[in-house]
Amino acid sequence: MKISQTKDFEVVAKLNKPVHDLHCSLYPKYFNEYNYDEIKEIFKKLIENDDIIFLLLEDNHEAVGYAWIEVREYPENAFEKSYKSIYVHQISIIQTQRKKGDGTALMNNIYNLANEKGIDLIELDYWLDNKIAKEFYEKHDFVKYREFVYKQL
Repeated sequence: MKISQTKDFEVVAKLNKPVHDLHCSLYPKYFNEYNYDEIKEIFKKLIENDDIIFLLLEDNHEAVGYAWIEVREYPENAFEKSYKSIYVHQISIIQTQRKKGDGTALMNNIYNLANEKGIDLIELDYWLDNKIAKEFYEKHDFVKYREFVYKQL
């Protein structure tokens, strides 16, 4: 297994399909069907941003997953002190590679990257019905410190 930073937006767009399809199946009201060409263009633009990092997971030289993370800087204001975090937007691993420790390897890589940057906070969110994500992040000792709620009218 190998994890490295990548700028290959085409590979990332292909690896996005499992997580996008999951979101679409759980919340079809909010998610469009997976469209490789459109998603590829979004990732192409994101990869140009210096605060966005894509970690590519390879097994025997085959791309099998990725993590999409962002270095965030929150400036001090009248309400809050300044701080930095690593925000995890997505982790996606192809179905045949799940439950083999690859997600944990990606998270460990994220923790190491945060340490190298002097950042001591990892943030993320996931959709409530995404039980796979919930169980995975609980296993990694993530705790809720804020809740996002809505009311459908």
